[in-house]
Amino acid sequence: MKKKILSVIGFALICRFHAFSQVKPDTSITSKQGYAISHTPPRKDSSSYNPRKLHIDEIDLVSSYYHQNGDHSAVTGGIGTEKVTDLANGITINLIWLNKAMNKNTLQAGLGFDYHTSASQAFVSKTGASSPSGTRIYPSLDWTVENAKKGNSFGAGASLSNEYNYKSVGADLHFSQKTADKNGEFTAKLQGYFDQVTLIYPSEFDPNAALITQNFGNGSGDKGGHRDNNGTSPRTTLSASFSYSQQLSSRLQVMFLGDVVTQNGYLGLPFHRVYFTDGTDAIEKLPSSRFKIPVGLRLNYFLGDNIIIRSYYRYYTDNWGSKSNTAGLEVPVKVTPFFSISPFYRYYNQSAARYFAPYEVHSTADQYYTSNYEYAKFQSSFYGIGFRIAPPAGVFGWQGLHELEIRYGHYTQTTDLVSDVVSVSLGFK
Repeated sequence: MKKKILSVIGFALICRFHAFSQVKPDTSITSKQGYAISHTPPRKDSSSYNPRKLHIDEIDLVSSYYHQNGDHSAVTGGIGTEKVTDLANGITINLIWLNKAMNKNTLQAGLGFDYHTSASQAFVSKTGASSPSGTRIYPSLDWTVENAKKGNSFGAGASLSNEYNYKSVGADLHFSQKTADKNGEFTAKLQGYFDQVTLIYPSEFDPNAALITQNFGNGSGDKGGHRDNNGTSPRTTLSASFSYSQQLSSRLQVMFLGDVVTQNGYLGLPFHRVYFTDGTDAIEKLPSSRFKIPVGLRLNYFLGDNIIIRSYYRYYTDNWGSKSNTAGLEVPVKVTPFFSISPFYRYYNQSAARYFAPYEVHSTADQYYTSNYEYAKFQSSFYGIGFRIAPPAGVFGWQGLHELEIRYGHYTQTTDLVSDVVSVSLGFK
């Protein structure tokens, strides 16, 4: 459920990246629920940049609205409402300066805030006392230094994320090196997310069920004693990401991508129920480790001066038995020198994890079990369109507002899950 909510942020951030950049897939580098998202700022050519003084290079504002509906909630064992709404807002400030060696430094500071409502959260407690809403706050900081003469860059980042049922700390190191002719570039990134999952149980399994109050789920602390008395459990996600991009011709670019991801700790959620064939229920139980390998390919082809064809393919496999394929296509069309439209489509399919079964299909003899449809077999489509304007005199004549982009996407899944997302992105210079 949270993973679907956080896809809103990933969709909105697409508005800020129009170059041939690497976008990490949802299931490859994030923690189990996709928490603590961070990214490396795009690098710009600093060979003609002279001032040393620290100054603001750009400010980006992104806001998005997401709504979904379905009937396979993990909270109620694979049945019941999946209705979710989410409002996400973020700001990113890019500061740049030259050091004594005349290398360009970029400091990117970001702050995000989400507010979401989830109908299924109300059923964590069978008394109906649970609040179906929550908030998430996630600051981040990333520093990159670029040596234009040598064609390389190095940087480090850190992030925090806090929601009612988890806290997360993230850190990363990233490096890039261009080829001698500057037509190719190798990039490597090491990331780690260190989460603490709050153990919120369904009311029938909660030793403190009598203490559950209307404060549950609103991020307001331990009122009623429910959260603290149930404790927390750690989850660690470590990943190494690699990519190589090459300009094959004046019109064609290619990028190869690969990740290695390992997760350890409590990888389920205690308020996800499973109902067995005999009608009894329990909380989901999953292995304490997971290993993932996604590999991908991007191709960009410049069809004349006004059309770009961007294509993407990714194959994913893990040791839980799940495999998936993703194929995407986006075609930005420049209608005028300052206005473009970008229709896009993404197809996805995955096989079921070996530990998944629907409502009342698992046996009590099973070692591991979940009815979370995130691990089910399904196919999905995501399609929509984006509109971008970047006039030289500024958007609506406002010189400081150099770019405005609006994107809309519609998502359908063969499990009957449907969602819509709209985002607005503003870029200030």
